[in-house]
Amino acid sequence: MPPWQVFDLVSHHLDPKTLAVASCVCKSWFGCFSPDHVWQPICTTHFPSLSNLKLTNAALSYYRLYAMASAAAKRRFQSPSKPSLALHNLIFTVNVFNHNNVLIISLEKPGDELVVDDNGVFKFDIDVDNYEYEGVVRESVRVTWNVVLKGWRGVFNMVECHGKKGVDWWFWEELPLPGCCASLVDSGVVADLRLEFTDDSKRGQNNVDHVGRINKVSEGMLSTTKLRYVGVYDGLRYLQHFLCD
Repeated sequence: MPPWQVFDLVSHHLDPKTLAVASCVCKSWFGCFSPDHVWQPICTTHFPSLSNLKLTNAALSYYRLYAMASAAAKRRFQSPSKPSLALHNLIFTVNVFNHNNVLIISLEKPGDELVVDDNGVFKFDIDVDNYEYEGVVRESVRVTWNVVLKGWRGVFNMVECHGKKGVDWWFWEELPLPGCCASLVDSGVVADLRLEFTDDSKRGQNNVDHVGRINKVSEGMLSTTKLRYVGVYDGLRYLQHFLCD
């Protein structure tokens, strides 16, 4: 039996990785371990949808097709790199205005003072001291939440919207997709802002209904596809698209 026939018989019992290594030994081994009749069943088994590309380009070998498909699969499931942006590079600012556009509360919190959630998600609770709010219980307010790159080298608007108070004030806004296709596709990411509010029983000045107190501000970034908060690194990776060159 000629040597090439032995190689051909052996090739059908080898896994794709071993076949690929063997085909790199020399030109003659490449000729034995790279023919279409060896790689076609492998491609059909592992990447059935991509195997049809052979119909588009007949010159494309199944050996090459498997190599491209395998590399694409690895990139798809590869863990993303650590973001270049860190929390200590950021400042979180929140402003709340009443229905007369009068400023009720203004917060500025450096990122290095934020406490990361135990689950490592992009959600931060900020305690608020001595912010007393006087007004009608269900009065409409306008809120803005901006993330500022320290040194005022960049700013990204997370939330800017109106709302009425229920148990708390809760606001959310769809965030844009990073890159050139922002107007075509939803990002699947939502900015989430909540103001925890306590009503006091006393009547306020000017005979208004209540005097209340804003106790806490909660800020976060949610994935609409997974219905949960994104991780801190995922949130930072998102922000660096808009804040960093």
